[in-house]
Amino acid sequence: MHVVATAGHVDHGKSTLVRALTGMEPDRYAEEQRRGMTIDLGFAWTTLPGGATLALVDVPGHERFVGTMLAGAGPVPAALFVVAADGGWMPQSAEHLAALDALGVRHGLLVVTRADLAPPDAALAQARARLARTSLGELPAVAVSAVTGAGLPELRAALDRLTAALPPPDAAAPVRLWVDRAFTVTGAGTVVTGTLGAGTLRTGDTLDLGGRSVRVRGLQTLGAAADRLEAVARVAVNLRGVDRAGVRRGDALLTPGEWAPAQVIDVRVHPPTAGRPNGAGPAAGSVVGGLPPHPILHVGAAAVGARVRPLGGDVVRLRLERPLPLRAGDRALLRDPGTRVGAGDGGSAGLILGVTVLDVAPPALTRRGAAARRAADLAAVDLTAVDLAAAGGRPGLAGELRRRGLARRADLRRWGVDPAGAEPVAGDWLADPAHWAALRERAAAAVERWQAAHPLEPGMPVEALRHALGLPDRELVAALAGPALLVADGRVRPAGSAGPALPAPVAAAVDAVLADLAAAPFAAPEAHRLAALGLGPRQLAAAVRAGALLRVADGVVLAPGAVERAAEVLGCLPQPFTLSAARQALGTTRRVAVPLLELLDRSGVTRRLPDDRRELA
Repeated sequence: MHVVATAGHVDHGKSTLVRALTGMEPDRYAEEQRRGMTIDLGFAWTTLPGGATLALVDVPGHERFVGTMLAGAGPVPAALFVVAADGGWMPQSAEHLAALDALGVRHGLLVVTRADLAPPDAALAQARARLARTSLGELPAVAVSAVTGAGLPELRAALDRLTAALPPPDAAAPVRLWVDRAFTVTGAGTVVTGTLGAGTLRTGDTLDLGGRSVRVRGLQTLGAAADRLEAVARVAVNLRGVDRAGVRRGDALLTPGEWAPAQVIDVRVHPPTAGRPNGAGPAAGSVVGGLPPHPILHVGAAAVGARVRPLGGDVVRLRLERPLPLRAGDRALLRDPGTRVGAGDGGSAGLILGVTVLDVAPPALTRRGAAARRAADLAAVDLTAVDLAAAGGRPGLAGELRRRGLARRADLRRWGVDPAGAEPVAGDWLADPAHWAALRERAAAAVERWQAAHPLEPGMPVEALRHALGLPDRELVAALAGPALLVADGRVRPAGSAGPALPAPVAAAVDAVLADLAAAPFAAPEAHRLAALGLGPRQLAAAVRAGALLRVADGVVLAPGAVERAAEVLGCLPQPFTLSAARQALGTTRRVAVPLLELLDRSGVTRRLPDDRRELA
């Protein structure tokens, strides 16, 4: 199936054409039919000579319903642009053309209707001149009369050629179905409709609707039920357990986990070309400077108020009134709701402006000059890489990582960047190579500074290094260590180092303790002696980590090798032996003998018997 929006002219001309082409009435309301004015979106379909099915979205032409027109045209890849032979170019024509141009629509067909009432040549030439200066360019054209049927066969043949030239949709893409209508069907519940531009819907699918999990109860397309629908298609989705009051035009049905609702976005503003001689428009800077502070952003079927912050050049930051599921590369438009693209020769350009979304998760701008630096950074984004008409339609991975430094693979996908083929540095984290190399250097320097400031510590805590480098995840610290750093026991220290060297005062105090122990190896120094030497708990811990002392218990330290020496002494005793015998043989007190024997038990040197005597193991 192919979907085309009909736009460009007063309503009775478009609706009459749709009726003649499809045999269906696109105006659903009695008031629309009575007044000859389309108020809401209309839908009809037909089978083309080549066998393809074509669905038409008939959008309102009246200036009061421009928001509704944009809701219908936004998700549609091609336009049937209609002007009347007896009316020529109209204010509505300028308005619709400005919107299509802002959205970057490149595929379409020009139709001159009411050719039975006036020669079509003048209207045809006038419309072609204006279309040629926009994204639509030089469209094929057909003159028809819905009354006499003249030109309708040629129109059908032209539509066959148009649909054959449309780019193929991606049926494997995640679903983003913009809701353009919601209603209740007795016995079925809530039904929403929209244009499925990419992806596949199936009965039973679980989708996301505004943060709520919803189930697809049934599917229809063009009045027929289906179990599975692939893009591009007009679809009606029956939702299970959803109240009609909880769905509005502009909501979106989404594949869960594949979209990140964005409320702050950075976009590039495109100067208008519609209605300008030779396609020339105002400079980007002057266009941005002329933006209203609170325009409406139209994307898909959504219309959301926004607040504008110019960053520099053609780049602005938008803060939306509510989050939208957007991706980098999406094309949208900004409209000033207080004015209209008006009269005369093409209207007042600048009131409807196209934008390309560059970033849906931009960094905060907190420092002086941050806005200008951000604009310069985004100026490097190649517009052709994010143009929806270009292959892929998304920004490149290398450039995105260069701007972010680090990003998760899943987040990049949700933001609109394809991470395929990239090797993660840790978990699902991807990194810009230059940024990663700089982080390695900073990590080594940070650990060195920490060791200098904390000479008694066994290394820099992993969490402290994470904060120092501004890393979002602890696993990145371990990945950064590489050959220069070692991560162990929650600490980071230089690789190949058993720990920091003892400061000179601590080393001298340890030497004094070892001298005392040389004469009496198991007469551990008392607390007052350790205090006099300046060996508090931190200093003793550092000496133990360095291997200069052996910790037997809190405040009880002996020389390295004391375990082996104690085993030699106790081996000379009659087996088994008592605590008292061991204490006397070792020449020490119960303060030392009790924890020392327990240490020997844990080390497997001795074995404690049921009667509390011990023997060498």
